[in-house]
Amino acid sequence: MASGTINVSVENIFPLIKKFLYSDHEIFLRELISNATDATLKLKHLCNIGESKSEYGTPFIEVQVDKEAKQLRIIDQGLGMSAEEVEKYINQVAFSGAEEFLEKYKDGAKDSGIIGHFGLGFYSAFMVADKVEIITKSHTDAPAAHWICDGSPTFTLEPHDKTTRGTEIILHISEDEASFLEDAKISELLVKYNKFMPVPIKFGTRTETLEKPEGAKEDDPAPTQEVDNIINNPNPAWTKQPSELEDQDYKNFYRELYPMQFDEPLFNIHLNVDYPFNLTGILYFPKLSPDMGMQKDRIQLYQNQVFVTDNVEGIVPEFLTMLRGVIDSPDIPLNVSRSYLQADGAVKKISSYITKKVADKMNSLFKNNREEFQQKWNDIKVVIEYGMLSEEKFFDKAKNFALYPTTDGAYFTFEELKEKIAAAQTDKDGKLVVLYASHKDEQHSYVQTAKQKGYEVLLLDSPIVPHLIQKLETTYENTTFARVDADHIDNLIKKDDNVISKLSDEQKETLKTNIEAVVPKATYQVQVEAMDSATQPFIITQPEFMRRMKEMQQTGGGGMNMFGSMPETYNLVVNANHSLIETINATEDETQRAAIIKQALDLAKLSQNLLKGEELTQFLQRSFELIK
Repeated sequence: MASGTINVSVENIFPLIKKFLYSDHEIFLRELISNATDATLKLKHLCNIGESKSEYGTPFIEVQVDKEAKQLRIIDQGLGMSAEEVEKYINQVAFSGAEEFLEKYKDGAKDSGIIGHFGLGFYSAFMVADKVEIITKSHTDAPAAHWICDGSPTFTLEPHDKTTRGTEIILHISEDEASFLEDAKISELLVKYNKFMPVPIKFGTRTETLEKPEGAKEDDPAPTQEVDNIINNPNPAWTKQPSELEDQDYKNFYRELYPMQFDEPLFNIHLNVDYPFNLTGILYFPKLSPDMGMQKDRIQLYQNQVFVTDNVEGIVPEFLTMLRGVIDSPDIPLNVSRSYLQADGAVKKISSYITKKVADKMNSLFKNNREEFQQKWNDIKVVIEYGMLSEEKFFDKAKNFALYPTTDGAYFTFEELKEKIAAAQTDKDGKLVVLYASHKDEQHSYVQTAKQKGYEVLLLDSPIVPHLIQKLETTYENTTFARVDADHIDNLIKKDDNVISKLSDEQKETLKTNIEAVVPKATYQVQVEAMDSATQPFIITQPEFMRRMKEMQQTGGGGMNMFGSMPETYNLVVNANHSLIETINATEDETQRAAIIKQALDLAKLSQNLLKGEELTQFLQRSFELIK
């Protein structure tokens, strides 16, 4: 058996790091700012524990662009490096000074906010620079050092006359990366990746308007002054305790995160946990539109206040990706370039925690102020219903606060609803039938008919209702849902034993034959039933199962493609007790009788929004003729 040590050729690995380590070249700025932040936070820790004699002061990081010299500079006032440390941390690829620091000081430095892990971030500079210089002075008495490298494995390291503590990185930007010498580009990247870094970041200056001096005239211009432009907020709201924040603080932070959003969030959830993992953040419930796909990728993922991604799939349950806000955790496993998540057990635990936290918040809002919760229901229901459908643990909690509004504006939990309708809405098989409308206006006549019978009709109009009711029927035994224009309502109508048919069985058969001679048999199944005389003469209902499967397929489910290709089929329920039926039976002229039946059918189709195109045009022409 042979054993040995694998040799890594710097000549081969260096170009790989420069070209392929990071998917976007712009990441270099995030990495260098992160290194500068680490240097500053390390110094702060050493000063706090008395291991540095340096005065910490109020350090900041400065970014400078020299377009004429084609240079970009990142300057910090952190702990700096000696020549020996440059040899150790810069010349050894993948040696992480941050990891070494955390290991050396262990528990004492675990909450210092230090960012680095892999020791590779510095080399991202060579993705945009032909040459990189480091000028650095340690917080100790060690002489300053000057390191220069042109992107090859060779470098120079010599003394420098720098007298102030800290490090300056000088990037000689290559010709094909000249966009990184534009102020607007650098400002955009600093805001994107470093907006909430824990150390102030200065980039250029800005003009500040001062108060007019006493005695100044009204039309005198206000004095101005140039001040340092600090582009970041080192102490964002999520880094604070909930007890330190008021409602207005949360609203202000929402504006800071989404300056182009003009709506107010409905409420927020402050995440703050330190065991068994570290996680902080603030999630906001915005007003949601029915188009769920347009809402995603609004939650920002940070690691120690460094922006990572706004694609939080995996760490945030899918149904919550429609929310907005920030999640920050040093325990989130990222790939080497810190560009995306690597799934593991910690991610699942964090996801479960977020789900529980949201459910607990919902339950608290429902219990403490049900009236306000009901007012917000239409704006949050898509998230809640989607969560109930996709997360079993969330469903177990949500069934206590999920609301089911009626077409009259009343709100019930499911248990309250069952108690309300138990007596009136049970079919011939003993099942509780929950009637609902998916579109209050389009199904208005059906809603009115059901209400005249004393039935309660829910208004369930979110896009995932077909999937949700399937879940509810599985969960609640002996319960079935039927849209108010579905065939299942026939079972409720027919069970009314107080309604006596005006027609004999023979007359019913004759009527059915006459109607079937006019309506398309392939589309309509004719049923003659005895109903209240006030009920419409013709009612079109749809087979609930087929309609639901087609809807589920349209919204991403339901499986079988057969439902997309099968022709539409309907039930035509004829009210034997309506006065129009007497007219049809009394009309001996076949042409005239067919015209009446056709007109009644078209009116029923119109109520279902089924009358379109040429049929609608013919109906209108026929109606005008009847008026004349």
